Amino acid sequence: MVNSKPKVTLSAAITLDGKIGQKNNHIVLSSKSDKIRVHKLRAKSDAILVGKNTVQQDDPLLTVRYTKGKNPIRIILDSHGKIQNNSRIIKSCKRISTIIVVSEVISKSNLNRLQKLPIDVIICGKNQVNITKLLSILSKKGIKTVLLEGGGTLNRSFLNKNLIDEMIIALTPYILGSKNTIDLFEGVSFPELKTKLPLKLKNVQKTGNEIILNYKF
Repeated sequence: MVNSKPKVTLSAAITLDGKIGQKNNHIVLSSKSDKIRVHKLRAKSDAILVGKNTVQQDDPLLTVRYTKGKNPIRIILDSHGKIQNNSRIIKSCKRISTIIVVSEVISKSNLNRLQKLPIDVIICGKNQVNITKLLSILSKKGIKTVLLEGGGTLNRSFLNKNLIDEMIIALTPYILGSKNTIDLFEGVSFPELKTKLPLKLKNVQKTGNEIILNYKF
C-alpha cells in the first residue's frame, strides 16, 4: 500500500454467478449474520465510500446498526452533486460525518445547495471525480482505512487504477442470471484482469450458507 493513500478494502456480497444486484431493483443478498459481520467491519473503518448510483437505488444510511461501534465517515462520489435533500444520507448528515465529493462540472446551484448543508464538500477532478487524487486528500485528513461498498462501476474504477488493497467477499447461495443484473466489476474483461492476478487468499470463513473470501492484492 502506498503511504499517500488510505488502505482500501472492497466489501461486497455476490451471488454464485458473480452478481451483486439487479438494475433498478433493490435486493438483499446477505443474511442477518452476514450483516452483523459487515457492520463490524464498518465500525473498524475510518470511512465508508459509495457512488451516486448506490445512493439513488438503495438510499442507504451507511451506518453501524447491527453491532456496537462508531459510525464511519460517509463518503459519496457524485460528480454533478445531484444527491437529493430527501435522501437518508442528507437527512442524517447533522449527526453523522458526511463528505460529498463532486467534480468541476457541478452546477453552481447544486454546489450552493450542498455547501449550505452540514457536510464537507470536496471538489476533485474535472469531468468526473479523480479517485486517485481523492484518496490522497482523504489521507491528509487523517483517514487511514476506507471501506468500499460500491456498485460495479465504482468497483471497476478502483480496480483499474490499482487502488484496492483487500477484498472481503461474501459468496451467497443465490443465482440471478444475466438479465438486468450488475457484476461485481462492471465492464471488466479477462484480458484486463490478467495484470491484477493472482490475488492472495488470506482467509476463508463459512457462516451458515455463506462463504466469506478474504483476498489481498
